[in-house]
Amino acid sequence: MTTTIVGFPRIGAQRELKFATEKYFQQKISAATLLQITHELKISNWQKIKDSGVDLIPSNDFSFYDNLLDTAFLFNAIPAQIAESNLSTLDKYFALSRGYQGPAGDFKAWPMKKWFNTNYHYIEPQLNQQTSFQYRGGKIKDEFLEAKAAGYLTRPVISGPFTLLALSEFQDGIQPSYFTDQLLEAYTALFKDLAAAGADWIQLDEPALVRDLSAEQIKWFKDFYQQLLAQKGQLKVLLQTYFGDTRDIYQTLLDLDFAGIGLDFVEGKQTTQLVKSGFSNDKILFAGVINGKNIWRNHYQQTLKLLASLPAKKIVLSTSCSLLHVPYTIEPEDFPTQIKQHFAFAEEKLTELWELDQLRKKLHPEYLTANKKLFDHPRVKENTKLRQKIVALKPADFVRQPDFETRRKIQQKALALPLLPTTTIGSFPQTKEVKKARAAFRKHEISQTEYENLIKDYIKRWIKWQEATGFDVLVHGEFERNDMVEYFGQHLDGYLFTKNGWVQSYGTRGVKPPIIWGDVIRREPISVKWSVYAQSLTEKPVKGMLTGPVTILNWSFPREDISVRESTLQLALAIQAEVLDLEAHGIKIIQIDEPALREKLPLRKSDWYSEYLDWAIPAFRLVHSKTKPQTQIHTHMCYSEFGDIIKAIDQMDADVISFEASRSNLEILQQLQAVHFKTLVGPGVYDIHSPRIPSKKEIANELHEILKKIPQQNVWVNPDCGLKTRGEKEAKESLLNITSVVSQVRKELSFGE
Repeated sequence: MTTTIVGFPRIGAQRELKFATEKYFQQKISAATLLQITHELKISNWQKIKDSGVDLIPSNDFSFYDNLLDTAFLFNAIPAQIAESNLSTLDKYFALSRGYQGPAGDFKAWPMKKWFNTNYHYIEPQLNQQTSFQYRGGKIKDEFLEAKAAGYLTRPVISGPFTLLALSEFQDGIQPSYFTDQLLEAYTALFKDLAAAGADWIQLDEPALVRDLSAEQIKWFKDFYQQLLAQKGQLKVLLQTYFGDTRDIYQTLLDLDFAGIGLDFVEGKQTTQLVKSGFSNDKILFAGVINGKNIWRNHYQQTLKLLASLPAKKIVLSTSCSLLHVPYTIEPEDFPTQIKQHFAFAEEKLTELWELDQLRKKLHPEYLTANKKLFDHPRVKENTKLRQKIVALKPADFVRQPDFETRRKIQQKALALPLLPTTTIGSFPQTKEVKKARAAFRKHEISQTEYENLIKDYIKRWIKWQEATGFDVLVHGEFERNDMVEYFGQHLDGYLFTKNGWVQSYGTRGVKPPIIWGDVIRREPISVKWSVYAQSLTEKPVKGMLTGPVTILNWSFPREDISVRESTLQLALAIQAEVLDLEAHGIKIIQIDEPALREKLPLRKSDWYSEYLDWAIPAFRLVHSKTKPQTQIHTHMCYSEFGDIIKAIDQMDADVISFEASRSNLEILQQLQAVHFKTLVGPGVYDIHSPRIPSKKEIANELHEILKKIPQQNVWVNPDCGLKTRGEKEAKESLLNITSVVSQVRKELSFGE
C-alpha cells in the first residue's frame, strides 16, 4: 500500500446526483430509482480510483447531502419530531437538511455552516438532552458491503467524534462531555460491525484538530481515543486531519494506538517541521502532498524533495484533503494545450499520485522531466502598469470620506426611506425559461438583441411586482447572471472558465469556480446596463448588485504564482471601477456582496490579522472608498460564523450589511449588540435554502426578536440570501409575507410612539 486519497467528488461528472436528487424532491422519480443512480455513481468512482492505480479506496465519502449530517443520522442523533414521524428513512434524512412541513407541524432545517476554510457547507447537528447517540447499523456498513459485492475492498470513512462535537450546536445548557459515554459506545459498536463485515481499515476524519485547542480538549481527545482504540480489535484506524497542522496535539497522536496518521503538507504550515521532529516507526504516515483544494499541477521536484526529508519509515502518498473541492476532470475542457497542461482536477490528481509513487520508486524518470518543464518559465506575462498601481496605493486610498455618521445623515435625506426598509438580497428565481434563454444565446440559437429583450422582460416584470408588493428598495433580479462570480470574471481579463468544472457547495447546489490565470483588469462595464435599465422603470431606488473582491477570489481557483493579497487588490481595483461607473449612471444604492469573507479566515486565531484580515478588509474598503457620501453601500454575508470577527466586519465601513441569520436562530444579534455595531443591519428573517414558506407569524416573531436587540432605526428587513434557487411561487408567497408583516409592525411602532 503506497497511495490513497482522503475522499472523491460525489455529485457526478455530469452532476447526476444533483439532478436525480432534485427529481426525487419533485416526486418525479422513486427512492428506488434515486438509489440505483447513486449506486452507479459510486461504482463509477470506485472503478476510476482503482484504474488510476490508487491502492486503498475510500467508501462512505459519498453523501446524499452532507457527511457530518450522515454521521449524526447514523448514530440516531435526530429530533423526536423527525424520528417518530411517518417519513421514510431517506425522507427523515432530507428533512434535517431541507426542513419539513407535515401533520406534526413545521420543522426548520438544521443550520448550514461553512466547512472550515472552504466553500463547502455542512449541516450543523443540533444536540440537546433528548439526543441519544446509538449505532444500529446503516449507511457506512451498507456502502462498504455494496463496494465489496462489486469487487472493491474499501476503507470506510466517517467523521470522528471530536470533530462531530466541535461542529455541533449544544442546547439546554449541556456541554460536549455530556455525550462522551454515548459516543464511545456508538463508535465501538461501529468498529465491531465493520470488522465483522470484513473491513481492514476505518478512516476517522478529525479536521477540527488543526484549530487552536485547549488543554481540556486535548485531554478529552486523548482519554476518548485511548478507550476507543482499546476496542478496535484487528481493525486498523487511520486518524485523518486536513486544512492545517496538528501542532497542539501532534505528540498525543503519536502516543495513541493509531495504525496511520493523515497529515496535510499543503496547508499545514508546521506539518513538515512536526514530522521531522519525530514520527513513530509503528505507524504509517499518510502524507497529504497533493493539493485537494486547488487545480494546479503538483511540482514533482519539490514534493519528492519533501518526501525524502521525512523520517517516517512507512509513507503512503495521499491528498491534502478530500477531492470533493475540485472538479472531476480537465479532460472535456477545450483549453489550448499550453494552458490545459497546467491543471489537475480530481482524476488528474489520481494520476499525479501514481506518477509521484513511481518516481519515488526510481521508475519512469520521464514523468519528472515532463513535469519540470511546466515550472521552468512563468506561465503569464505580468501587467507592469497594474503592478505599479498596486505598489503606489496609499493608506488614504482605503478610507472613505466623510465618516459613517455623517454619511448616514446625508443618505437619510437623499433616500428618504421609511422605518424598517424592505429589500431582497439580489437574485430572483432562475426558472427553466431563463436558463433556456441563456443556453440558446450561448449556442447562438438566438441573437444578442433577442436575448437581451428576454432579460429585460424578466426585469420589468419583477420590478413591477416588487413595487406592487411594497418593497422599498428594489433589485433587478440578476437574470443575466449564471453565477455571481463567473459572471463578473467573464468581463475581466485574467480569467479562464470551464464548461463542466462543477464543485459541490452544499446538498444539490453546485458551483463552477472560474480560474484566475493572469493579472486581473476590468475590460468593460459589467452590470451597468442592467442596473440602469431597471432603475428607468421605477421611482424607487434599485440596488446595483456586485460581487466583492474577497468573494471573487475565494470562490475562484486562485493563482499560486503571486500572493492572494495581490490577487485580491487587483480584483478590488476592477470592482472599484464598476462601482464608480454605477454611481456615475445614477445608481444611488450599490450592494457589494462578500458572502465568502470569512471563508479563508485562518483556522488559528493568531493568524487572523497577520495573514488575512489585514488585507481582506482594506481590499473591500478600496472598492467603495471613492464613492460620494450620498451613495449608500450595502454588503451581504451568509452561512458562516461571523460573531468572532464582528469588529472587523464593522471596519469594512459599509452603510448597510445583511446577514444570514434565521437558520442560526438569530444568534448573531447578541454579538452585534455586544460590540455596539454601528453599521445598519438586515438579519435575514427567513431561510431561503429550504422550500418551506415561512408564515407571517414566523416572520413577525423573527422581526420582533431583531427589534429587541437592534435599535429600530438601524434595522433593514430582508430574506437570508438570494432567491436564485427557489421556485417562483414559493419565493413570491414568502416575500409577500415579509412586506405584510413589516407594514403591520410599522403600525405597531407608530402606535407605540
